[in-house]
Amino acid sequence: MTTELETRCLNTFPEWLRTLAADADDVAKLLSSTTAPVSARRYVAAGLNYLFKSLDLIPDGIEDLGFLDDAFVLRIAAALALDENPSVRAEAPALHRLAADKALIVELLGKDYGRLERYVRDLTRGAARGRTVDEILEDDGTRTAFLNEVAGWAQSYQAPSFSRDEKNIVKLQSFLSAKLPA
Repeated sequence: MTTELETRCLNTFPEWLRTLAADADDVAKLLSSTTAPVSARRYVAAGLNYLFKSLDLIPDGIEDLGFLDDAFVLRIAAALALDENPSVRAEAPALHRLAADKALIVELLGKDYGRLERYVRDLTRGAARGRTVDEILEDDGTRTAFLNEVAGWAQSYQAPSFSRDEKNIVKLQSFLSAKLPA
């Protein structure tokens, strides 16, 4: 029997997958800002750079679940950017919309949510495709190339199907519980 939480997740996650490319495009605009605080741009760059990690929490090729971790990371990065910089809300309304979704992730993951948030915080010090978040923020050429890569990714992204089967929720929780660093 499906719980109320599982039903909300099963109804919401297909939309998150459907809008992932547009969400990435929307938050990427903040990276070009000259007025947004560096810490907000840092979380956005980290969340977007995660899209290109070859070894992410859930491999992108896994049916139904492969891009949900990307959607989760982007939402948590948006929430962290706003938590530290509430004033950026006016400049980046997409951050506010994505950050609002964090509540469902918190509820779904329970005790594992803290591990996921730490993981996203640590992405600010990481790299993907040989490109660090600091390089994206500090080097105009790297940032321009990165933004072009995000735009290209968004253009080619095909939203995967997501079966409204409660087993997918259990698999998602299990994947994240097993893969998140302690």
